[in-house]
Order: sequence, then structure tokens, then C-alpha cells
Amino acid sequence: MIIAVASENEEVFQHFGHTPEFTIFEIENGRVKNKRAVSSEGEGHGALAKFLLDHGVDLLICGGIGAGAQKALDDEGIKLVAGVSGKVEGVMSGYLNGTLEFRTDFTCNHRHGGHAHGEGRSCGGGCRH
Repeated sequence: MIIAVASENEEVFQHFGHTPEFTIFEIENGRVKNKRAVSSEGEGHGALAKFLLDHGVDLLICGGIGAGAQKALDDEGIKLVAGVSGKVEGVMSGYLNGTLEFRTDFTCNHRHGGHAHGEGRSCGGGCRH
């Protein structure tokens, strides 16, 4: 299984569409076999679903994410765990041992070039959950 975590400076990044990099983990027998950081190469929103698919990702862990990006991931068959914050290593450890904490009110709610995403309360950093 390949798991990507939206990240910046070893923290879970809170706005999927602007993710600067992904920390990609290869999981085998419930353990991390390999880990690497991959630049998103400036891709954004829906294009990131294809980017993740091209990297073999089965599951994305992120902070906030809009409905359009959620649909794009679903269309590519990539599972999603959103509403997550904290250090990437701790998040991955929590996911693997079943103790990962996440919120269910994680939808982005702001405008980008004339379109808006979701509803919710502000988390700071320009993304709403």
C-alpha cells in the first residue's frame, strides 16, 4: 500500500490544493518499508489527484480539502483520510496503529479564482474546516 501525506516542513499541510509536497510512505505488513518526499511541482486541486495516482498512491492523508478535490480523488480510486493535523511521522504512526485522530468537518471554504469550496469554521492559514 502507498500512503501520501500532504506536507510542509514535516507537518500535515492544511490546504490540499496548495500542498507543496507529499511525504509518500510505502507500507508493507503494517510497517513503513520506504519513505520519500515528493514535490507537488506546482500542481493544484484536481490535478493533484492525477499526480498522486501517477505516484501509485492508494490513500491520502491531509488537513482541509474541498468537495471538488474529494471527487477527483474518488474518481481515481484514491481513499481519503482528512481533517488531520500534526507531525507527519506521528500521523503515520497513528494511522498504522489505529489511533489517528481526525476531524470530520474538514472541507475547505474559500475562493480561488471565482470558485468556492464547502463550509465550516476557520483553522487559520486560509483554509476552513
